[in-house]
Amino acid sequence: MDIGMVGLGRMGANMTVRLLRGGHRVIAYDVDPGAVDKVVSEGAEGAGGLAELVAALEAPRAVWVMVPAGKVTEDTLDELAGLLEPGDTLVDGGNSHFSDTIAAHRRLAERGIALVDAGTSGGIWGLREGYCLMVGGDAEPVRRLEPIFTTLAPPQGYAHVGGPGTGHFVKMIHNGIEYAQMEALGEGFELLAGSGFDLDLAQIAEVWRHGSVIRSWLLDLAASALAKNPTLEGISDRIDDSGEGRWTVHYAIENAIPADVIATSLFKRFASRQEESTSGKLIAALRGEFGGHPVHHTGQR
Repeated sequence: MDIGMVGLGRMGANMTVRLLRGGHRVIAYDVDPGAVDKVVSEGAEGAGGLAELVAALEAPRAVWVMVPAGKVTEDTLDELAGLLEPGDTLVDGGNSHFSDTIAAHRRLAERGIALVDAGTSGGIWGLREGYCLMVGGDAEPVRRLEPIFTTLAPPQGYAHVGGPGTGHFVKMIHNGIEYAQMEALGEGFELLAGSGFDLDLAQIAEVWRHGSVIRSWLLDLAASALAKNPTLEGISDRIDDSGEGRWTVHYAIENAIPADVIATSLFKRFASRQEESTSGKLIAALRGEFGGHPVHHTGQR
């Protein structure tokens, strides 16, 4: 089927290529003309702007928006809504907050335009492995776009999880779990590295991939990273976060739902960005005050 793709970053470009390989016609647009040229070389049809993209599609139109969450997504959806017609569908495949998605669904529904929220996981591997799609929205537009979803997803990797906002909500929780799983892996290998035994971390990661109860795709990636760089030389321990972990913790707090491990994994990311911690300094000073324990000074780390 025909679909417009707006946003050709690391995921949007690969999704476009996967759709083309699945036999779909894709009209592609990005603010970077070079990104458009790359997917045109793969078989997409390029557009110089949103109006040109919409004009190239036949009704009922479908446009997938894959741009950063927040104001960029909202502005893009609103601009497209001014170009589309009743019966057309917009898909937000970015990491929008589910409450923003629900508000956008209501706003677009007043114009007769459907909004489908597609929580999308797969990263840079999605082109080859497929994308896990957690889709929220009204039944009819979701059903109509199923050929797109089933092309992007691997077998059993797509589900219509509920009404408007649920796709982004489920993806938010997915990312909170991801934070916690990565933190557990990091701490486990920290224990191995600090054990005093002469352990080959890459070998251990590899053997755990086969038959162990903790085998997972994240462990596969850890094994790959350690095979390439066994001591992780040159890699900073600073860890950024893209927002979904924070939203998960906010939701847990607002609804009094315990999510201790996810919250801790988020706070560990914050701690990784501190060159010096006031908390750590005070604890060290307190140990010196009450117990006479050694206090290490700057430059003794």
